[in-house]
Amino acid sequence: MTPEPADIPPAAFSIVGVGTSAGGLAAFEAFFSGMPADSDPGMAFVLVQHLAPDHKSILTDLIRQYTRMQDFEVEDGMKVQINCAYIIPPNRNMAFLNGTLQLLEPAAPLGRRLPIDFFFRSLAQDQRERAIGVVLSGTGSDGTLGVRAIKGEGGMVMAQNPDSTEYDGMPRSALATGLVDYQLPPAEMPAQIIAYTAHASGKPPLPATVPPRTESVLKKIFVLVRAQTGHDFSQYKLATIQRSIEWRMAVHQLETMEGYVKFIQQKTEEVDALFRDMLIGVTNFFRDPEAFSVLEEQIIPKLFAGKGADATK
Repeated sequence: MTPEPADIPPAAFSIVGVGTSAGGLAAFEAFFSGMPADSDPGMAFVLVQHLAPDHKSILTDLIRQYTRMQDFEVEDGMKVQINCAYIIPPNRNMAFLNGTLQLLEPAAPLGRRLPIDFFFRSLAQDQRERAIGVVLSGTGSDGTLGVRAIKGEGGMVMAQNPDSTEYDGMPRSALATGLVDYQLPPAEMPAQIIAYTAHASGKPPLPATVPPRTESVLKKIFVLVRAQTGHDFSQYKLATIQRSIEWRMAVHQLETMEGYVKFIQQKTEEVDALFRDMLIGVTNFFRDPEAFSVLEEQIIPKLFAGKGADATK
């Protein structure tokens, strides 16, 4: 029996969205020059570049020069497959839905379009922790909202080191969020992405309850976070907090939580990065319909039980 589209599982590999505008060709060339020449990356790449409506992208030739991946200019509804690269066509917005690329006519005029944000946000919603966003050279701030969306769903984000760009507006805007996991020259990005995905994909799913030994290590992390930021996460749902810590461990390719404790004792900037990631997990509450349902059906009625319409306390 052929499954209905809604029953088809999501892709079991990471999807890397790469966004750029001005200075993008040189950035893309450097990026793909860092790809392994004799092996497959084990993921898919989707390239989103600001293009004039009548401009034909030359990225297909560039990708073929540096990699063994197949590359495609996207057609509406195209299914994304592993070890392939997909290039946005001119004068289109693009979204990711159930493992396919959907093309839309832009609603905004040319100078006000944000195709990178549009794609990154849909990628985050569809692929969640398998989403990876890369912001390369460009002017303006396109990609910044997408960075927040990807991090909000547990994905990973990179930005080009501003010193290596032709135009640093987009990378600097992304970096200003404080949510970028890696700041690198483009040629160094592929190796880091491959290392990250290899580490992250090897992690088993987190259990519903936290074992006592893990809870003990988490408490030590809470102590370090509270000492530096003043915020106490010890009363939050431990499994949610553990997930944020696992993401940070994957960024640094650390195998054990005990090793991560030693790491953040030596790297105070990592405490700040973990704090930001844990806040994202906590604020997911405000996008959780079940949480608001409990408020509506259980908490609020108890607050007003036995009180008249004119009650003020």
